[in-house]
Amino acid sequence: MAKKNKKNKARWFVPEGLEPTERDRRILYWQERGKLVPTRNLIKTAEQIEGIRRAGVLNTAVLDTVAEHIREGMCTAEIDRLVYDYTTSHGGIPAPLNYEGFPASCCTSVNDVVCHGIPSDDVLEEGDIINVDCTTILDGYYADASRMFIIGRTSPERQRLVDVAWECLKIGEAACKPYCFVGDLGHEIAAHAHKNGCSVVRDLCGHGVGLQFHEEPDVEHYGKRGTGMLLVPGMVFTIEPMINAGDWEVCGDEEDETEWIVLTEDGSDSAQWEHTFVMTEDGVEILTH
Repeated sequence: MAKKNKKNKARWFVPEGLEPTERDRRILYWQERGKLVPTRNLIKTAEQIEGIRRAGVLNTAVLDTVAEHIREGMCTAEIDRLVYDYTTSHGGIPAPLNYEGFPASCCTSVNDVVCHGIPSDDVLEEGDIINVDCTTILDGYYADASRMFIIGRTSPERQRLVDVAWECLKIGEAACKPYCFVGDLGHEIAAHAHKNGCSVVRDLCGHGVGLQFHEEPDVEHYGKRGTGMLLVPGMVFTIEPMINAGDWEVCGDEEDETEWIVLTEDGSDSAQWEHTFVMTEDGVEILTH
């Protein structure tokens, strides 16, 4: 996914013949001060938000189904089959399947796999931690979420990592106010992770979603307040901090011919939770769990 624009161009405009609204004035204020602002097509209509919300209901149900069945002794390919069968039987399409060569309907990332783990015949063992990441297309609308699952009883260190990753998601959610910047939530997330002896992956980020799988903005989970894109009511995006027990650096898996799997460079464990949000005039609303 592309990183930040090198130069912030004039992206917001008021259509000719229309009077500026309060939203226009607030966005133009920041644009004139050199901040990165959205384009008008990133603001979803009420109809589009409702479509994304419906996709989110199905996506949440898919993850609920995984939660009901995931267990020790299960291979991750079985999780993928559950996701495919439930999604398609309810009128949806698993967005990851065949996306840029990805061979499965969901991502199953176990222990030191940061993200994009590919379902296989690998068997889940007691103590494993696994992130299951699902994106659902329903009637042309996309919704995205992931959850952590602990297989049986795990170590206190892994339990704490999973908890800190969840706390980072909720802290990012709380930091999302109308007309805040991506850097505002990234700063809060990173501060909490570092306070707990963890690190935040920098090479991957959250993203806009809804009409496509990946849209603007890049939602980085670290950074400085007042940087990144301005978040405006009507924008739909994910927050999905990837939190490592060790260093933040990542690498590919030499045995992965697809070049999708991302591992921690130092072999430490990683955890992630993800929700899709829509920004409203009062703050964010969760569209997927």
